[in-house]
Amino acid sequence: MKNKSVVILFIIAIISFPLSAKKHFNSVDSICAYSSKNSLEKISQKQLFKELSSDTTEEDDVDSAIISFEYNNIGSWKENITKRLNNILTSPMLKTVQAGIMIWDLTEDSILFKYNERLLLRPASTMKCITAIASLDKLSSAYNYQTTLYYTGSINDSTQSLEGDVYVLGGMDPMFGKSDMTSFVSAIKNLGIRHITGTLYADLSFKDNNIFGQGWCWDDKNPILTPLLYNKKDDFLYSFYQMLNLNGITIANGYGIRNLPTKGKEIINITHKISDIMDHMMKVSDNLYAESMFYQLASNKGVNKQSSANNARFYIKQLIRKIGLVPSVYKIADGSGLSLYNYVSAELEVKLLRYAYQHSDIYNTLLNTLPLAGVSGTLKKRMQKTPAARNVRAKTGTVIGVSSLAGYLTAANGHIIAFSIINNGGLSNRVMHSFQNKICIALCQ
Repeated sequence: MKNKSVVILFIIAIISFPLSAKKHFNSVDSICAYSSKNSLEKISQKQLFKELSSDTTEEDDVDSAIISFEYNNIGSWKENITKRLNNILTSPMLKTVQAGIMIWDLTEDSILFKYNERLLLRPASTMKCITAIASLDKLSSAYNYQTTLYYTGSINDSTQSLEGDVYVLGGMDPMFGKSDMTSFVSAIKNLGIRHITGTLYADLSFKDNNIFGQGWCWDDKNPILTPLLYNKKDDFLYSFYQMLNLNGITIANGYGIRNLPTKGKEIINITHKISDIMDHMMKVSDNLYAESMFYQLASNKGVNKQSSANNARFYIKQLIRKIGLVPSVYKIADGSGLSLYNYVSAELEVKLLRYAYQHSDIYNTLLNTLPLAGVSGTLKKRMQKTPAARNVRAKTGTVIGVSSLAGYLTAANGHIIAFSIINNGGLSNRVMHSFQNKICIALCQ
């Protein structure tokens, strides 16, 4: 009789196992739901983090083997994630490498985890997150970069001549390329102009005269910071002059530099959206695009016409104060993270990401520009075939001795998370990437 009871209990356990298993997280799904109650949240979070491009590779990530835990409620998930993150902090890497970490549960608006979160560290390219958030906060997502063509004097229709000069007012637009230059040439031809009796001038008054950022290494391949860019290079005037000549428009006195007089008449205005600039800046970590955005932020200050790095820093400090931190604690040198002088903390980056999340106009634009783990940008080859793939949206940062990662993800309990992980003093990017990946995977699993 006793043996029959044991057999019956064993059969009942087997039958009930699939039912209880439904309560556990699915480690394959990057956005997990732990009960039918969360099914709607699961759908909305997947839509939120969906990548428009499906371009992905099948490379294995070195951190794909993370121990899986199963939880029945939110409380136990929080307890276990803390244990798992603390376990990651036993990494031998931390014997020689500094780490600053902050993880914020945006859904509950509370700190989930922190470690040396106020330690001042060089951020490398996660500095671009700070520049992006400050720019969207000040300029809005509707802001456009502008490059404008003007002329002075008068057009003589009988001789097809402009008896005056042509001016290009630069707005430091890094996207200005061949098609835009062609539009400039066409606009002049459409006015019936085939000869310019004066000079082709560049107005460079948009920004200060600094061609490099503060604290940039002299032996790096640094971009030239000029208000007039053509295909990201400092050869706008020469290229425009040559294209005009090739299209049968001659200029009597060549080209030079001079500020636009107030009597200038607009010929054409070329614009590019800040969201398009930001998408390229964040996905491929383009330093010129970031410095251009830094100066766009500064140009709106209103103290004088000219934009300067100091004006940009002024606005970022204002934003730091707005989120409840003390600006003097940090050092902001440039907009890209190239500078050796930048010193920020994981806490600062996360609180700015939190601020962005609380302002939908900033968040929606920013989120779409961030690389998606395992799919796009500088995260394309990281965290593939893990729960973090197609889930983590974050900006990477890499210079010699520095690696960082900051952005958003959906945790295994369905909550939206903002995080920052900054490592300084490491000689192996692979080791630092592995450390950061493990934290993200643990949160998603």
